[in-house]
Amino acid sequence: MEPASSNPSTSDPHAEIRVLYRIASLVGRADDPHAALAAILDELVSLFHATSGSIALLNPDTGRLETEVKHGLPPGTDNVALRLGQGIAGWVAFHGRSLLVPDVSADSRYLPLRPNIRCEMAAPMEAQGQVIGVVDLDSERLGGFAENDLGLLVRLTSESTRVVQHLWQRRHLQGKARQLETLIGIGQSLVAQLDEPELFDIITREACKIMGARVCALYLLDSARQTMRLVSLSGPAAAPVPAPDAAGSDLPLSQCLIASVLNTRRQTEFQNIQSHEYVDVIDLPRDPELYSLLAAPLHFENEPIGALGVFTSQPHRFNNDEKRLLGAFASLGAVAIQNSRLYARVFQSEASLRKNEQLTTLGLLAAEIAHEIRNPLTVIKLLYGYLGLDFPEGDPRRKDTQVIGEKLDQLEAIVTRVLSFAQAPSSLHSRWSVAEMVEDTIVLIRLKLAQSKIQLRFAPPDAPLFVDVHKGQLQQVLLNLF
Repeated sequence: MEPASSNPSTSDPHAEIRVLYRIASLVGRADDPHAALAAILDELVSLFHATSGSIALLNPDTGRLETEVKHGLPPGTDNVALRLGQGIAGWVAFHGRSLLVPDVSADSRYLPLRPNIRCEMAAPMEAQGQVIGVVDLDSERLGGFAENDLGLLVRLTSESTRVVQHLWQRRHLQGKARQLETLIGIGQSLVAQLDEPELFDIITREACKIMGARVCALYLLDSARQTMRLVSLSGPAAAPVPAPDAAGSDLPLSQCLIASVLNTRRQTEFQNIQSHEYVDVIDLPRDPELYSLLAAPLHFENEPIGALGVFTSQPHRFNNDEKRLLGAFASLGAVAIQNSRLYARVFQSEASLRKNEQLTTLGLLAAEIAHEIRNPLTVIKLLYGYLGLDFPEGDPRRKDTQVIGEKLDQLEAIVTRVLSFAQAPSSLHSRWSVAEMVEDTIVLIRLKLAQSKIQLRFAPPDAPLFVDVHKGQLQQVLLNLF
């Protein structure tokens, strides 16, 4: 076949303007970047009368060119991924320069995807000085594309890149808006959840959804024992973590990979946890389909309380947006966990105060009953003594009177013990600061006040005021006011 001197499409001086207009208008007409790329490729194939073509994008995780859209290529080329420098498209991506190959049979860089291809040209898609993809066109005619065609392709590719960038940014902003709405909804559900096991499961389940992760794990820190406890693991195929001891839940910090975020107080990313260096790590789920891990610390008032880890099903490089999203979610989770713990402490304090009140009431009731018993008992003992029942030795009645006296003494001892028990609460009376007791009570009810949208202000007196009282009883009186 004879070489062609120029592409017939370039004979129309207005063709470039019409194609450029249709490509630029995709910003307002298209919502899906993939559909926009397909429309752009169709325009380019039609303009240059190309036999086939493709647009490949650079995958930042793998560093390979992966076909995003194609035209006229066989079905088997869908999964073609080129290394930088491999093939003509790979060469263009690596060097960041356009390339025209009039005769592909004479170029060693050419990778034959179709047997009849004779000519190929490609132009890089550049954004902010970085190559993000390659537009590649093929022709079955030897010399099917000329240098002026390559220049036109470069100009159209530049405009196409700007269009796709705008669509990506718009989709990104829409995604951020959805994430913000999701975070607000999740925050409301987390704060309302007071049951800790259910709260832990909600945190990991929602983290999987919002991060698009395969598995999410939540670990809580035990500072006293220097251990971490896996409290929740969510995902479609979440595998258990191997237990280092019989308890099956406490993991030594020195042997935990995720514990590193507690020391650095920053998120940590691990590209491939399936590599040999992570084989002996005990806190990772034993799932062979987990690859990349992003771990975020959970802090409350600068104190570490645990860590949250998300795992992906393929090698993935987490971008800054994903890291910020997980950081915000981890902060919500930390507040929810601390909120649940505070509620538990409040309920325990209220239960303890109620129990003390019941014991005090029981003591007062016992004292009243004991006094009622002691009065007739004292009369019985006095009258019994006045009777002067002194029977001679050998008289059976002497033994009876002795037993009666012992039993009266036993009753007296029982009444004395009951009165001692009833008077026990009085021994708890001591000297307390009124201001401190009021402040302690405000701490117990601050969550209830916040839920009721009540602002309570307490101004301590200038001079300290001390009283001799039972602190628990007085606090119960203050709590009953609310």
